[in-house]
Amino acid sequence: MLFMMSQKQFKMKLDKELDTYSLEAVLVQIAERYPNKAAFSTSLSMEDQVITHYIFTNNLPIKIFTLDTGRLFPETYAVFSSTIERYGKKMEVYFPQSASVEKLVSEKGPLSFYHSLENRKECCFIRKVEPLNRALEGIDCWITGLRAEHSENRKSLPMVELDPARNIVKVHPLAKWSTEEIRREILVNNIPYNVLHDRGFVSIGCQPCTRAIQEGDDFRAGRWWWENNDKKECGLHS
Repeated sequence: MLFMMSQKQFKMKLDKELDTYSLEAVLVQIAERYPNKAAFSTSLSMEDQVITHYIFTNNLPIKIFTLDTGRLFPETYAVFSSTIERYGKKMEVYFPQSASVEKLVSEKGPLSFYHSLENRKECCFIRKVEPLNRALEGIDCWITGLRAEHSENRKSLPMVELDPARNIVKVHPLAKWSTEEIRREILVNNIPYNVLHDRGFVSIGCQPCTRAIQEGDDFRAGRWWWENNDKKECGLHS
């Protein structure tokens, strides 16, 4: 039955069921609908680690990939390593095109992203967006760990949407989950996680662009902290 549905019909089906089905059940449905045509993009955050846990423990035919910008924290690489050791499975890694990085740094220096929003978005495009586009080639369903709590821009985040630019279904199965629920899953299932989360780092990206936040700060206050809150997106989820 799943294979007879259009993308739009499957989106409507998931829309109705995500509130009542478990994360595990939703991932199984996606794998059945899109065997080897579904992909999960992980930044190795706590929420992403929860999704990875259920994909790996159920041996689902869902591609898991991560974007290595070349500027990640050592702690991020550590959780990457501990994850593949824990589950005995591999994650695909996509790097930026070396020629583009070389040109950017040669022309504008290694810290150009601090100088303007335009420069920062250029760096994000080269290091993240272009590799993401390559990772999603041939994919019909893109799974993310986005949550409504992440920012003001995401407070009305739907659990399922259509990505018209790529003509794929985009699923955010944790959209309505709280940080407490995520932490509970990590604890109960002994899931590897980034120790920076215990040091005030909530949203973790590239090392030069991420810092710890203070109590009461917005979830993404530590990302691109020199910019206005309403502009804190890198282009991955425009």
